Amino acid sequence: MSEREKMIKGEEYFPQDFELTQDRIKAKIICTKYNSLSPEQKEEKYKILKSLFGKIGDDCVVEPNFFCDYGYNIEFDGFVYINHNSVFLDCAKISIGHGTFIGPNCGFYTPTHPLEYEKRITGVEIAKPIKIGQGVWIGGNVTILAGVTIGDRAVIGAGSVVTKDIPNDVVAVGNPCKVIKKIANSQSK
Repeated sequence: MSEREKMIKGEEYFPQDFELTQDRIKAKIICTKYNSLSPEQKEEKYKILKSLFGKIGDDCVVEPNFFCDYGYNIEFDGFVYINHNSVFLDCAKISIGHGTFIGPNCGFYTPTHPLEYEKRITGVEIAKPIKIGQGVWIGGNVTILAGVTIGDRAVIGAGSVVTKDIPNDVVAVGNPCKVIKKIANSQSK
């Protein structure tokens, strides 16, 4: 089994493997090209994102600068808006639901490293997927860690660090991010 297959299956893998290194270089070249385009080059920007992402909905907006590790593990289910300076470490799948808005300077980090020093210095990683529901609003400077699911219509306050799952229809804030109130949505009744 290749290191890429191990990575995608959520098993231990070595990110410095030749194939994975080449995949990251390709994604970074594409991101550099994307980030250099003028704002009015909407069609060219969409074509680049379509070639980079595993799945992208119509009319998605990804403001520059945007960075990712691979791109092929990123899936947008419909319209998604990503503000400036987002980083997607997509060693595992990052899926984002329709109607989601993400503020500037947000990070989505799927890889994890062993706690044990001896194992960590070997370079081995494990990646866990991130899933963002539909109609979510993520404020600026939010960090979302490996294995987290954020429920539909949730609001994540600016500056939060999301380390655990967040349910549907809530406002959650802080470091670590915690639910502070329920949102009364007609769809949740």
